[in-house]
Amino acid sequence: MTGTATRYLYLARHGEATPDESTLSERGRSQAWLLGERLRHSPLAQVHHGPLPRVAQTAQLIVDRLDGVPLRAAASAGDYLPYLPRMDELPAESADALLGFLAQFPAEQRDHGPRLARAAVEQFTGPVEGDVPRHELVVTHAFLIGWLVRAALDAPKWRWMGFSPANAALTVIRYAPGRPDSVLLFNDTGHLPPDLRWTGFPPDLHI
Repeated sequence: MTGTATRYLYLARHGEATPDESTLSERGRSQAWLLGERLRHSPLAQVHHGPLPRVAQTAQLIVDRLDGVPLRAAASAGDYLPYLPRMDELPAESADALLGFLAQFPAEQRDHGPRLARAAVEQFTGPVEGDVPRHELVVTHAFLIGWLVRAALDAPKWRWMGFSPANAALTVIRYAPGRPDSVLLFNDTGHLPPDLRWTGFPPDLHI
């Protein structure tokens, strides 16, 4: 059954992690708190998060700034490769580099990623039932954000690669009945001071 109300999907990458990625760094905790403060008066009805500690901690710090918004873990919001392209799908000049990048990830992220990505699309995207717009936040990892933005833009499947979400940056996608999906915000870090904005970016993108 086709949804009849607009869904606003808010996406946020987790805060900066410690070098071993076991937990949030102090900077990461500050980033999460500030994102929660930004969302404090938003109409969020639900916050979802992936299973890893750095994501769950980020989500909890955000929810601590909200007023009774429920928090739920979702395997589909985890850290995985959402799509594994074939060589012939990729631009010839970058195919070897892109496939080499994917090959460095563990088999678990490669094997289960496409299934989880399909589940994420089913769970988090598209219009919703009823006549009341729904606002939801998914706290997740860079790859899923790239995958969902790519899907909203109807770009080739391999183009989930090439997005660089910053830690605790905010992306918002609108799914309205009868209208194309719309990326309203991408990588917005306006709630972070300059010294917290560039974590999660490759060093050459620090401005």
